[in-house]
Amino acid sequence: MKTGKKTQPFDVNALWALDRIGEPSLSPDGAQAAAGVTRYSMETNKAQSSLWLFSTLGGEPRRLTEAGEKDGNPQWSPRGDLIAFTAKREQAGPNGRALDEEPQLYVIPPDGGEARRVGLVPTGVESFKWFPDGRRIAFVSWVWPNCKAAEQGAAQKDFKARKESAYVTDESLYRFWDHNIPMGRVPRLHVMDVETGKARDLFEGTAWELSRAEPDANSFDIAPDGRRIAFAFDPGAEKKLDNRYALAQIDVRTRRVDVLLQDADWDFAAPRYSHGGAHLAFLASHQARGHNQPNRLAVLDRQGRWAVFSEEWDHEVSAPLRWTVDDQSLLFAAEERGRRHLWQFALGERLAEPVFEGGHVGSFACAADLVVVNHDSVQFPPRLSVLGEDGLHRIEALNDERLGAHTFGRHEEVTITGARGDDVQMWLIYPPGFDAKKKWPVMHVIHGGPHTAFGDSWHWRWNHQAFAAQGYVVACVNYHGSSSFGHEFLDCITGRWGEYELQDVEAGTDWLLKKSWVDRKRIVATGGSYGGYMVAWMNGHVKPGRYQAYVCHAGCYDWQAMYADDAYSWHRKELGAAYWDDPARVAAQSPHAFAKSFRTPTLVIHGAMDYRVPDAQGLAHYNTLKSLGVPSRLVWFPDENHWVLKPRNSRLWYGEFFDWLARHAPARR
Repeated sequence: MKTGKKTQPFDVNALWALDRIGEPSLSPDGAQAAAGVTRYSMETNKAQSSLWLFSTLGGEPRRLTEAGEKDGNPQWSPRGDLIAFTAKREQAGPNGRALDEEPQLYVIPPDGGEARRVGLVPTGVESFKWFPDGRRIAFVSWVWPNCKAAEQGAAQKDFKARKESAYVTDESLYRFWDHNIPMGRVPRLHVMDVETGKARDLFEGTAWELSRAEPDANSFDIAPDGRRIAFAFDPGAEKKLDNRYALAQIDVRTRRVDVLLQDADWDFAAPRYSHGGAHLAFLASHQARGHNQPNRLAVLDRQGRWAVFSEEWDHEVSAPLRWTVDDQSLLFAAEERGRRHLWQFALGERLAEPVFEGGHVGSFACAADLVVVNHDSVQFPPRLSVLGEDGLHRIEALNDERLGAHTFGRHEEVTITGARGDDVQMWLIYPPGFDAKKKWPVMHVIHGGPHTAFGDSWHWRWNHQAFAAQGYVVACVNYHGSSSFGHEFLDCITGRWGEYELQDVEAGTDWLLKKSWVDRKRIVATGGSYGGYMVAWMNGHVKPGRYQAYVCHAGCYDWQAMYADDAYSWHRKELGAAYWDDPARVAAQSPHAFAKSFRTPTLVIHGAMDYRVPDAQGLAHYNTLKSLGVPSRLVWFPDENHWVLKPRNSRLWYGEFFDWLARHAPARR
């Protein structure tokens, strides 16, 4: 990134002016990568997305489609003659042109021209993959299970025309993140002919279905011969978010399904066929050992024998999995100490080696012995680079000019001594022009999860550079419970939430207070989700005056009332008990039980569409603060979920955030 004398601070407007580059897909010859690029308008408060082509050999990027309604998820055909993508576009009809009611599948030649809708799927297309022959595409669609294919359109139309608004269910899993699970529908695999647009429901007339939570393209894979599709499924009669999944395989022609692997002790996910078709790689988590067990790399052969290969490697493997050309190794992304690298795991040696070190690897694509990575850092937003024998090469510079108008603060990691005497990582992001001879305020930014981590990555919502540009030293502690530091470190907080995490954040503050450049009268703590839980917890456990203000975004406040969320089945596992079995133990980990000690001014932010932490949590927190006479302010969004995703709302969020801190710990005196 360019540095030098700049006058423009990096703020929320600059953040939303940047292009957001999506997951890449490589052409079969590796010469070009396709990716979606999303651009937001603060004026219209909307996003437009288009497909771009990026040469891995050199040359300027080229926009392939005009900005439309969510043109995204591009995938090259195996023959390289088409790029498929999902979109909602206008089509000519009997009453003129009309926008697709549901996302549909489109194809376009890479040399340009008009995109063509492959077929009309009344229930829409959610995720897809090409068959190896390049003539068919497998996709996911939510359908009415008791209706035949020809009846789906009428069923969908009738449902949309209904006058009643109630959601009625007897399912355990009925909403996820920010949306209701489509009432009365299930996600099924389909096959579509690219030439004719004819589609077939592979699960029609059966009880088979994919995950109701996130049925993405990692939940299934097509065999190299195109005759079989492996998929992960929930074998439970009652579908639950924390059920243990099994693997099955369907014959595309006969629609016969065979269960490949099912074990009550294990959860299986993300199947991926080897190039030769003799092996199936997948993720395996030994849930009988504990609900926080990491996903390991495993392989199944045609004789039904399977083995976990990464058992001794204390990292969590993430999807997608990609076989190398010789079928001897697999590529995947995994975290390590607050960073996310791209790894190659040699099955024979059971050895993992990083082939690209982050920063943060968001996604990657492979073809023709080439690898393209979408990667980012605290210093720059996601960008595309190609890995070659002579190193890493950028293949785009879409944001460089806009980024060059700003000076960014440097960042570093330090090690502090935290709970149990363990080493704990803390990231620091300094304001531009930081001078250690001056006094600076400190802003703790506490991550959510709790089983995630802050690292050397770009954050579109809680942007560290936008925070630091206001004049704060930003501190991010990867407390006990964080991912990427080994399983024991992650799992040790189970049944005792708040204890070790608070010790770690406090240790970070103690470390900072020893620095001559820290103003001890201007220290604040902010956090979202579990980070919001932590600032509420701190308000009840830390002596008033140590922190001048708190910001609680979408924070967990009352673990008994949190049973209204979409992930309620995990609470007893994480807290060590259900509230009806051991109310005292649950209350001992709940911020609301310590409200009598609340004294520190708090800004509470929440979205009404947040089903992970329902907004009643934020409202109860705010109402309690007001009842206690604690200075407090509420920002409630009726149209946002766990995150704030609209440009204007984000600008208001940043405005309220900094105004609140300026009242209690101004960045500049």
